[in-house]
Formats: sequence, C-alpha cells, structure tokens
Amino acid sequence: MGMDDMINKAKSAASNMSDEQIDDAAEKIKDKTPDSVDDKVDMLAEQAKKLND
Repeated sequence: MGMDDMINKAKSAASNMSDEQIDDAAEKIKDKTPDSVDDKVDMLAEQAKKLND
C-alpha cells in the first residue's frame, strides 16, 4: 500500500467520525507513540475535523 492509498483511507475514515471520535483516536495514538510526534498528531486531528465541516 502506497502513501497515497493510506492518506485516502484515512480521509475516508475521518469523514465518518465525529470530532469527539477523532479526538479520542488522536489521544490513543499519542499514548502509543513518542512525545515527539504529539504535535503532528494534533495537527492531523484538526485537519480531520475540518473535513467534517
């Protein structure tokens, strides 16, 4: 699976999630990954929530 496929899959999944579900998923990701990626996870979560607008 290429990067474009993964991005499209993530966009599709995010469009079916509420803002609260996106926040919950982001927190779970941040719990499992190094603190150095927290800012990127937060940024992506905000972008995913914009897709819901």
